[in-house]
Amino acid sequence: MSLTLREHCKTALLTPTSMGVRLTPVNGQPMHCATQLNIQVTSAESNVVSVASYLGLPVKVLTAFVKDSPIATMIKDNLASRHISYEGPERDQGDPWGYRHQFNLADSGCGSRGPRVHNDRAGEVGRTLNVKDFDLERIFGTEGVQIVHLSGLIAALSSETSQFCLALARKARQHGTRISFDLNYRASFWKGREKELASAFAEIASLSDILVGNEEDFQLCLGLEGPEAGGKDLAAKMDSFKSMIRTVRDSYSNASVFATTLREVVSANCHQWGALMLEGENWHVAEPREIGVLDRIGGGDGFVGGMLYGILRGWSPEKWLQFGWASGALATTLLTDYAQPADEDQVWSIWKGNARVKR
Repeated sequence: MSLTLREHCKTALLTPTSMGVRLTPVNGQPMHCATQLNIQVTSAESNVVSVASYLGLPVKVLTAFVKDSPIATMIKDNLASRHISYEGPERDQGDPWGYRHQFNLADSGCGSRGPRVHNDRAGEVGRTLNVKDFDLERIFGTEGVQIVHLSGLIAALSSETSQFCLALARKARQHGTRISFDLNYRASFWKGREKELASAFAEIASLSDILVGNEEDFQLCLGLEGPEAGGKDLAAKMDSFKSMIRTVRDSYSNASVFATTLREVVSANCHQWGALMLEGENWHVAEPREIGVLDRIGGGDGFVGGMLYGILRGWSPEKWLQFGWASGALATTLLTDYAQPADEDQVWSIWKGNARVKR
């Protein structure tokens, strides 16, 4: 089985996102002890599309910027360097307490000390994403998009972004664009909005062709039963994961691809990393195996990005999962939150376990 994609589209992969910056202490130090910080542009959704953009496919993000902000300039320059096109409104900052781009304060962890992440999202301009600021008929109808990737982070960011993601999903379905939805549950986003978000997520999931999430995502976003989150011996829990995905498929039968990553944290720098995908009636499994980790943030996004790249390239479904697994593993070896593959061969070498020098 394969997903049928639209042909002759200007954009292979499109995603809405709220761009921001991440501040990371150098040398693996915790934030509260840090004296030096690295700054980088980041967002979960741009992390996903970076796999395709670095490997030559046309990619676009829909976002919002703070007018005349140096951080906005940094973001635009970074996206351009990653071969990602962008469009979106520029909002006036207002007073010094007005709009700004989000700050993500995150150390990478080291050894037995796990990473810690603190999100500072006050005044986040991305929360204003509104369908009125974009010509969706031009984007999906005239120009064309093969896959639109939606994230639960954006769908839950604000009431406006929830409606924006719903509008994108509806327009994509109208024009035959395939929809990928990574549920990405965040308890703090859902607090006090459970009924509103459950309805929005259920509709987006019902329109989606590809559903991605871990055990917590499927249960808490869609209200479905599944295995307990976390725990050891992922290989032994495989049947429970499969049962969960079957339950999701029964409730959201429009989708033909369901995927989840499997991770056991041995230490901050050593993980057991695996993945599971149901495509039609066919199971594809990447059994958990050890990977070295420089920085874990973005590994899951790399998996989704690699899987979508394989779909866009028209590969066999088995390769979708393999390339996703390896792209996620690649992302954890980099200080950026996103994978930057030099070429497809670099990713396939990771899948094959070939870390020998290439001259």
